[in-house]
Amino acid sequence: MSVSARSAALAALGDVLRKRRPLDAALNTALGAADLSARDAGFANTIVYETLRRFGQLDGLVHHFVPKSPPPHKAGPTLEILLAGACELVFLDVAPHAAVDGANRLAAADPKAVHFKPLINAALRRIAREGKDVAAAQDAGRLNLPDWLWARWSEVFGEATTRAIAQAHLIVAPLDIAGAEDHAELRALPASQMLPGGILRLHEAGRTENLPGFAEGAWWVQDFAASLPVRLLGDMRGQTVIDLCAAPGGKTAQLVRAGAHVVAVEREPSRAAVLRGNLARLRMAADIVQADVRDYKPAPHAPLVLLDAPCSATGTIRRHPDLPWIKSAADIFACTDTASELIDAAAEMVAENGLLVFAVCSLEPEEGFEQIARFLERHQEFRREALCAEEMLGLSELISPEGDLRTLPCHFAPSGGMDGFYAARLRRK
Repeated sequence: MSVSARSAALAALGDVLRKRRPLDAALNTALGAADLSARDAGFANTIVYETLRRFGQLDGLVHHFVPKSPPPHKAGPTLEILLAGACELVFLDVAPHAAVDGANRLAAADPKAVHFKPLINAALRRIAREGKDVAAAQDAGRLNLPDWLWARWSEVFGEATTRAIAQAHLIVAPLDIAGAEDHAELRALPASQMLPGGILRLHEAGRTENLPGFAEGAWWVQDFAASLPVRLLGDMRGQTVIDLCAAPGGKTAQLVRAGAHVVAVEREPSRAAVLRGNLARLRMAADIVQADVRDYKPAPHAPLVLLDAPCSATGTIRRHPDLPWIKSAADIFACTDTASELIDAAAEMVAENGLLVFAVCSLEPEEGFEQIARFLERHQEFRREALCAEEMLGLSELISPEGDLRTLPCHFAPSGGMDGFYAARLRRK
């Protein structure tokens, strides 16, 4: 693989780990600047994702062989070079000579890291010989979750479930596709699997836009767990559904396909544009309103309202391995406050005897169950309407003791897991 691929990976890693920039944005910038072939871009992508997925292990591995870290203000990207190089050697099975030479070239090209080239060379040569044995003795689940998440989840779910969640994060997430039940070409692909509810799971998908039916708008990408909150609305044929915080549009597409008249509300212009583009590809129609949920006043009120609220997204770490390292508990509290304002606004849009479904792709109780408990204290005109197993495709393990939806990344673990979601169904009296 080219030096340019490794250089792009290094730039993206630096943006994530030093500037706390989201991985998707960091990779888009780095790959756009590098102008790589599809093969090299894929390699860079793999290095970055696997380095972040295994960051705790790799950090421990590097410190095992380099006990005294070079001072950051003098070393430049030396640590990132070591992390990525160790990832290539231990977890990606890149040939030792290629991985070590690639790291040396990166160091030589940087005015600060060049002074630590002998250190990088020596450390990676040792890791090539001994790294896999050291990694095999590590507590992977514990190391790859930062302390703040390990403590929170152990308290909420218990240590055994927390370990199962952490283990699920280490598996490359498969691609889930909605709307493709009748697409024979997709079902015939290697390693395809039909999940309950008509979601097709592909374990070796390749580039999404190259799959059959993508350009024709035959289907859309949507994790199995993300497809469940819409089911809480029941039969919506011919009814108006207000879909709040609608972009990128997976749930909007579900609602349209179910026969609803959808009013999709999205605040950010760029995200509204993505929503329009996705619906256009799918040849679906919805009324798209660019507005802040807190300012939107529909007339008349709607019988069905869906709020997929902005959140910490800790349920999606299997797809976004940067999240544990760029976020903190403070982000959870900020998201909780915003979601509280949004659900209060959403409640005002619901007609008498109508339904409000609240969902978040978070594992944090403050953003899920506790949010709903506080909402019901403020809004005596609403009551929780518990789910039953039949509504959740017979998967009773996805229903909390209170009757809400609660999925975990370790659910469906043998088949590749699923995102962590919480959703509650609330009926206006």
